[in-house]
Amino acid sequence: MKFILFSNASKPGAKGTAERITTFLHERGHSVIFEDRDHPLSDSDQVDFCLSLGGDGTILEFFHKYPQIQAPLLGINLGNLGFMADVPLDDLESSLNQLLEGKYKIDKHLMLEHTREKTGSPYALNDIVIHRGSGTNLIELKIHVDGKYFNTFRADGIIVATPTGSTAYSLAAGGPILSQNLQAIALTPICPHTISNRPIVFLPERELYIEYVSPFGGVEIVKDGIPLSKLNQGESITIKRSERFFQIVNLERRDEFHTLRTKLGWSGAFPIGQE
Repeated sequence: MKFILFSNASKPGAKGTAERITTFLHERGHSVIFEDRDHPLSDSDQVDFCLSLGGDGTILEFFHKYPQIQAPLLGINLGNLGFMADVPLDDLESSLNQLLEGKYKIDKHLMLEHTREKTGSPYALNDIVIHRGSGTNLIELKIHVDGKYFNTFRADGIIVATPTGSTAYSLAAGGPILSQNLQAIALTPICPHTISNRPIVFLPERELYIEYVSPFGGVEIVKDGIPLSKLNQGESITIKRSERFFQIVNLERRDEFHTLRTKLGWSGAFPIGQE
């Protein structure tokens, strides 16, 4: 099999772990293409799996750097427990063995697609955020859903998130946690002026048309932490579900509820008899 290994060189131990993975796979007759910020990828044809070495941010960086690569990805974590990068170092070899033995399933994560940029990748894996940026005024965003008027939010901005992104910025802004394999889109207002403006979850086939209507300077559009061109008064962006999915290798050794409890530090007591 052919692997791409994408490493976050800024993480402590990244180089040694990359060598450890490469040696492990080479000894079993597999080829590895190594890529990091100092070694751009030149050959990505017929890749079987991608291996990301870092955290969830490293996975996002790889996705946006090489959007043409659609091979399933296994995330190996070098820091805190990640939602996507959930293979710990102390479980590395056994996890790779499980992958080589075919003991896994592929989770297809919903992605967003936007119409704002005419060049580059239109995809977002986590979220698309429209925010007032450095401006001091609340902004007004007029939203239509499938061509029908929905609401005009007066807030610091809004977050349109996938289930994958529901545990990122959207969660910090008070949005709902969506099960990772759910097909849905969450819209979360950021610090809305009216307390009754609450997050809402849409069916995945809904198309959101968002227009900036305030008479102030342009507002920021950010996808997965990457700034796009600003939205000026009267301009709009359309956001919908992409036909593409982002494929994550699921070794089925840690369920998403375990990840949620650990990552979010939940400390509820176990029910009697279920410790």
